[in-house]
Amino acid sequence: QVQLVEAGGGLVQAGGSLRLSCVKSGGTFSNYPIAWFRQAPGKEREFVAGIIRNDGGTYTANSVKGRFTISRDNAKNTVYLQMNSLKPEDTAVYSCAGGPQITTNPIDYIYWGQGTQVTVSS
Repeated sequence: QVQLVEAGGGLVQAGGSLRLSCVKSGGTFSNYPIAWFRQAPGKEREFVAGIIRNDGGTYTANSVKGRFTISRDNAKNTVYLQMNSLKPEDTAVYSCAGGPQITTNPIDYIYWGQGTQVTVSS
């Protein structure tokens, strides 16, 4: 049984940084597509970034490009989202989602974590 568990959310001031992690258990991990989505109150779920492999297999939304970096450590079955230069508009619940491919549409994903809250104060 596949499970995704996020960690690393919290409260940070604007301009600060956070690193989220998503640990996958069950099934294979290497090259398994995993993405990060976020959902702010009253808004639709938004694609943030996705990864298949570290070398050229990453995808990042324009809204966070240059500030957020997605990576994976296959030895730890973990995908990370490094978030720098955070803005109040980045405040949302961040969730990781798994397989079978990286798309920006959340309905295409099979597995979801429970989400972690990120709050950026101004």
